[in-house]
Amino acid sequence: MKEKEKMLQGKIYDPNDDELLSLRRKAHSLNKKYNDSLEEEVNVREEILNKLLPNRGQNTYLQGPIYFDYGVFTTVGDNFYANFNFTVLDTCKVTIGNNVFLGPNVSIFTPLHPLRYQDRNPYFNKDKNYTTDKEYGAPITIKDNCWIAGNVTICGGVTINEGCVIGAGSVVTRDIPANSLAFGNPCKVKRTITEEDRLELKKHLL
Repeated sequence: MKEKEKMLQGKIYDPNDDELLSLRRKAHSLNKKYNDSLEEEVNVREEILNKLLPNRGQNTYLQGPIYFDYGVFTTVGDNFYANFNFTVLDTCKVTIGNNVFLGPNVSIFTPLHPLRYQDRNPYFNKDKNYTTDKEYGAPITIKDNCWIAGNVTICGGVTINEGCVIGAGSVVTRDIPANSLAFGNPCKVKRTITEEDRLELKKHLL
């Protein structure tokens, strides 16, 4: 099994494998090009995203700067919006649904690392004649119609179900059930979002 296949399956893999190094370097270069582009250079940005984030729906808008580890292992649906400093470490698959909106400084981290330093520290791979380490991860899913506020971190293995709002500064370490308002560190469900939350009922806003 190739190291890329191990990585995507959440198994222990060698991050310094030649294929993975090549994919990361390509993505990091495309990140830089996107971040150096201007907002009005729509065609330039689209061309970059065709290479960096090919698995995306219609109406994707990334404010920038953006930071993808691979990009090609992330899928986003229609009408996706990410504000400043969107970071995705997609060593495992990241799947984002339709009508998902992200505030600034949202980070999606699929990688996991061993707790014991004896397993975590670099080691010399005699077979390949270089120093590497042992890494693994778990996929992340954000389903349709979610709002993720600023400075939220989403950790490996998490699913945020449909219609959720995740409050600013949250660290999401567990699955969030559908139609939940959740926030905190660690992120916890505070209540269900209901018809009582309809905008027309907020008279002070009208």
